[in-house]
Amino acid sequence: MHRDTERAVVLLSGGLDSATCLAMARAEGLDCHALSIDYGQRHRTELAAARRVAAAQRVTDHRVVTVDLTAIGGSALTDPGIAVPTAPTEGIPVTYVPARNTVFLALALGLAETLDARLLYVGANAVDYSGYPDCRPAFVEAFRDLAQVATRSGVEGVAWEVRAPLMHRSKAEIIRAGVDLGVDYSQTVSCYQADHDGRACGQCDSCRIRREGFAAAGVPDPTRYITA
Repeated sequence: MHRDTERAVVLLSGGLDSATCLAMARAEGLDCHALSIDYGQRHRTELAAARRVAAAQRVTDHRVVTVDLTAIGGSALTDPGIAVPTAPTEGIPVTYVPARNTVFLALALGLAETLDARLLYVGANAVDYSGYPDCRPAFVEAFRDLAQVATRSGVEGVAWEVRAPLMHRSKAEIIRAGVDLGVDYSQTVSCYQADHDGRACGQCDSCRIRREGFAAAGVPDPTRYITA
């Protein structure tokens, strides 16, 4: 990659949205550095998916940073004592991980500073999502403002950008865009309780949204589901 190419740090979970977000960043001609977070999630198989996606999309660099969010708990994704819901619930679901995207973007911001980059990409979505507060436009805008005052680069005049290209797209629109960009969704894992082989439960909120998205997009669902 030529050094004159602008660098970007892309948060890559291994799920459908982040894989599409990475493909969009690459389509912009950016020098993409992927960052995945091992935060003690029960669906750790998504980290293997992230490695597959990063390799397939030929990112410049892929790093996995460990942050133990099980130490604070409070989420079905980090506490095995809290069941993952298999039916729609009212309000913010127990799969919400307290401050997760704040922590993730902070790590991406730190990496970006070391890389002399000013662009952060995150696959946050406020249309077909579970109602998480840190997936809204207000959060992304607030974090951009934080980056401006919290970093040496910011106070020295670098204009930070936090891009969330999926924010206002439906899951079907995201899938169609990814297909056009050559994303192989069979490599991704979205399920909140996928098994060690990456097979999805087919019952959690994330599985429901993903399945309905493929149906609405008119694209065959490549998800591998656990069978009885």
